[in-house]
Amino acid sequence: MSALLQARALHLRFGAVVALDDVALDLWPGEVVAIVGESGSGKTSLLRVLAGMQQAKGEVHYHAADGVAHDVLSLSDAAKRRLMRSQWGFVHQNARDALRMDVSAGGNVGERLMAAGARHFGAIREEAAHWLARVEIDPARMDDSPRHFSGGMQQRLQIARTLITRPRLVFMDEPTGGLDVSVQAKLLDLIRGLVADLGLAVLLVTHDIAAARLLAHRMVVMRHGRVVEAGLTDRVLDDPQHEYTQLLVASVLAA
Repeated sequence: MSALLQARALHLRFGAVVALDDVALDLWPGEVVAIVGESGSGKTSLLRVLAGMQQAKGEVHYHAADGVAHDVLSLSDAAKRRLMRSQWGFVHQNARDALRMDVSAGGNVGERLMAAGARHFGAIREEAAHWLARVEIDPARMDDSPRHFSGGMQQRLQIARTLITRPRLVFMDEPTGGLDVSVQAKLLDLIRGLVADLGLAVLLVTHDIAAARLLAHRMVVMRHGRVVEAGLTDRVLDDPQHEYTQLLVASVLAA
């Protein structure tokens, strides 16, 4: 079995700022990998490069469902859009970056199916209702505007929109950021269940060590654009080797 996503020798600078410095990463089918680090560590830059949203020096290869290996950094914009509509998904920290606020909740979920080729209105609406229920939104609110949803509901709606096409790989950028603690806990439980049920591969960027422990099989710790430690999540958190990882874990324990 080949890795689903492979990155090697990634380098990225923004002027004098080093965002990525010789970063390598593998993601296997059905695996959840958390990328953690403080603000400015390079974790979001890495996620954007891996998702084809930011150019960088180096190599990123995605092994598609049909066995074809795609060079992500060389793909055309149209090819990236095709992948993002079908085999990939992206969950933003701010749901409003993904949702169309002037379209109903059901329309937001259903239009991703339409982009993938679905055309039967009744079937699309039925599937949208199924996914609203699956993310714990009352299907009776299908025709409501997302403007009238809470932040947690908007995030669950974004997740339904992302997963309705059953992608193989999902990129998540701080999916619980900015939400109340009680809402975060419920959302994390929901994400964990969906990831397990669907067998998704997930790259999760988070500053929340507790979220990483709950969701991720492996963890990558970044600082100043470099990977300073990587390994099984429990091993990294229970026996951190790098002094920076030790500080991150200690800061959580002291909170």
